[in-house]
Amino acid sequence: MNLSRKQFLKMFGLGALAAGTASYGPASPRLEESRAAAKKLRVKDVEIYLFDLPLTSPFRIAIGEMRAANDILVRVVTDQGIVGIGEACPFPPITGETQATNAAAARTIRDMLVGRDPLAVDGLIREIGPIVHANPSAVAAYDMALYDILGQVAGLPLFRLLGGDKSQFETDITTGLDTPEAMAAETKGYADAGYKTLKAKVGRDPDTDVARIRAIREAIGYDLNLRIDANQGWSVPQAIEALRKMEKYRVQLVEQPVAASDVDGLKAVRAASPIPVMADEACFLPADAVRLVRAEACDYFNIKLMKAGGILNAVRIAHVAGAANIPCMVGCMLESKLGLTAAAHLVASQSNIIYADLDGNTEHAVDPVRGGITVRKGIITMPETPGLGCDVDPAFLGRLRKA
Repeated sequence: MNLSRKQFLKMFGLGALAAGTASYGPASPRLEESRAAAKKLRVKDVEIYLFDLPLTSPFRIAIGEMRAANDILVRVVTDQGIVGIGEACPFPPITGETQATNAAAARTIRDMLVGRDPLAVDGLIREIGPIVHANPSAVAAYDMALYDILGQVAGLPLFRLLGGDKSQFETDITTGLDTPEAMAAETKGYADAGYKTLKAKVGRDPDTDVARIRAIREAIGYDLNLRIDANQGWSVPQAIEALRKMEKYRVQLVEQPVAASDVDGLKAVRAASPIPVMADEACFLPADAVRLVRAEACDYFNIKLMKAGGILNAVRIAHVAGAANIPCMVGCMLESKLGLTAAAHLVASQSNIIYADLDGNTEHAVDPVRGGITVRKGIITMPETPGLGCDVDPAFLGRLRKA
């Protein structure tokens, strides 16, 4: 039986409704038809694009600088006309990937997926999992595309399919590394725009970093939350010195104060710091989360889809953290609203994720994404459309180069 996309979704939705209303007895014929249709769904093709997004200005952190978001866009096309989309956002200073390595990995993954069942997300991600160690962003792009298809087939927004109900939540917004005066002015602008939680990059000379935080507090006052992110920039003694000096400026938390590989150093900073410590670059995959829990090295995890290889691993990290009573934040690189919407579905689905840092597209000179999350005065509102709930503007898509 050949079905149009509309017929497929209608049949599956009615079948799911029947499953929810019938408590005993044989399944209805329509439910059986919907099950049969879902079992026949296959990946027909994958389109891979170079998804280049210019920035309004260079974005600087302690260990590097980005002048553009040179991403990868994948469109997973099924034989029933359902299309799932995903984004890879390589950030070389952190993940070691580039657009070129992501494109090569995306082509390899495409060959592994064509002809397969796109609803078997766990099995497919497990099969392509080894690629996550070299190109986690490329795996993340496919992961979110498969979940997009799953949500569309189920007729539910992804966060609700995953069991969540947070239709709104708060995000912070980040000020990149600059002079104390420039950072104070930029952060004040975000506060004036209605953001209640601000984040500032640090991780250079401790004295200058303290001056940065002092200038920001003088500009915004003490009623707003202020987080800092050192991006591995300090040594252990520098981190302890800087954090003790910053205590009086009421810093909510510090992200990754020391090298990602130095778990013992992270633990030492946590023991001596008056400010709670969040592991970021030290936590890519679920195994990293287990290692950090065992070491008692941090107070929080920062989960990012581009580090974890997508939503499936990110949920697993959140579960590890929840079992250890470690709250989480979901952060980002420089994704478009597509990647940020996928990350927002993760936040909205997990009660242990209490913070969000989903502001990567505020640095973009263009916004080619239709639908998805909306942000007003730091409050994210989730889309209620099936799947991820967003797409890329066809006109913009038509100008992209295929990989």
